[in-house]
Amino acid sequence: MDAVARKRDRQAFSALFDHFAPRLIAHLMRLGADPATAEELTQEAMTTLWHKASLFDRSKSSVATWLYRVARNRRIDVLRRDRSDCIDINEPMLMPSAEPDMDDAISLAHREETVRAALAHLPEEQLSLVRLAFFEGMSHSEIAGQLHLPLGTVKSRIRLAFTRLRRTLEASGIRQEA
Repeated sequence: MDAVARKRDRQAFSALFDHFAPRLIAHLMRLGADPATAEELTQEAMTTLWHKASLFDRSKSSVATWLYRVARNRRIDVLRRDRSDCIDINEPMLMPSAEPDMDDAISLAHREETVRAALAHLPEEQLSLVRLAFFEGMSHSEIAGQLHLPLGTVKSRIRLAFTRLRRTLEASGIRQEA
């Protein structure tokens, strides 16, 4: 290891490679890596040994311990990377939404058109309150404050608007549960 660190000695590196590579491959396979991945991780660990041999400190660990730790850490990095890249093709959020049935789409379009027409026939004092409550998301109290109307008046007008809408829609053939 010292010869690799100080002199970039290829023969010393070759001796380390010949000694440790088969052991690292076997160790990585015992940890669950397939043979190709184990070989690739071993190559990376040995490349790290070549480039960072000067960082090795004999007082902290043996060459074997240091090299096995490098290989183990590379394997962990690969597992993390693979886990984040893995997409479950059966994930419900990734499934395309079903094409709407043409009858349902036509029925929905007809219903929307009927509701728009019914809204257009409401008196302006009721329509403005319905718009504020349901399209702007305002509470009855907020509407009363904004329009300077008593809260009871706001509630009564909205209730009257819904009664008119229900009658108009039922007369057009649209039931309440739809």
